[in-house]
Amino acid sequence: MVASRVAVLGRGVVPATEPVLRGNDLGVLHGDGLFETMDLRGGRPWLPAAHLARLRAGAAALELPLPPDEALVELLDGIAAGWPAEVEGALRLVCTRGPEGGGLPSVYATLAEVPAAAKRLRRDGVTVATLPLGVPATGRPELSWLPVGIKSISYATNSAARRWAARNGVDDVLWVSTDGYVLEAPGANVVWSDGDTLCTVPAARTGILPGTTCGWLLDHAAELGLERAERMVTPARLHAATGVWLTSSVRGLVEVRSLDATPRPPAPHTPRLQELLGFA
Repeated sequence: MVASRVAVLGRGVVPATEPVLRGNDLGVLHGDGLFETMDLRGGRPWLPAAHLARLRAGAAALELPLPPDEALVELLDGIAAGWPAEVEGALRLVCTRGPEGGGLPSVYATLAEVPAAAKRLRRDGVTVATLPLGVPATGRPELSWLPVGIKSISYATNSAARRWAARNGVDDVLWVSTDGYVLEAPGANVVWSDGDTLCTVPAARTGILPGTTCGWLLDHAAELGLERAERMVTPARLHAATGVWLTSSVRGLVEVRSLDATPRPPAPHTPRLQELLGFA
């Protein structure tokens, strides 16, 4: 095992036991902030530009001031320096609004080995149940005041869904809108195959988080002779798909082996998709 690391903007790598946030930081008090998690391969983060672009888009939506990208890259490079190239890591960048009453944002990074459980799910797949989210599929983007499609540290809803999944004996959930459409998982996008087309849920239309891994996969689907599409989908349509997967930065691509207690046959594209993404 490689020891986990913490680094703070302007201070570099700090002892893991050293305080990073003040008790009145608005990230702690209100969940007011953003984060990005990247897969560390060969000692380097994968898709850093895409993650920083999504972070900056979220910051604009939250009116959250961020340091320049150069400073963020320096922070990420600093925490990754000397990390063993053969050890896959989970690199998290966190930006909060900072202390209550005003002040500079709090910016720090963490780095740890990718958990064995995440690697196991790549191999064995996941069991998934649908869970109502209580909103219409296109309702949130219609609210001009509500930031959508951001990777917020306000994670209470996501954590509640994961606790529900654990209590009900499944690995993960797929949120479903009040009008019957599948949206996303608490920490992943859904991808499915319709013939020779890889599909995912349209993020702009629904307000879900646009996934970096999902986006890269669809952008490169042609390398496997597959088309790409963004479509609305119901659970019934997912049951009929030849393959259903969840994609995220650390777990990569994991196959849905059971949906709402209905087993699914092995998806023929899984090995090729994982190889394309570099998670094979």
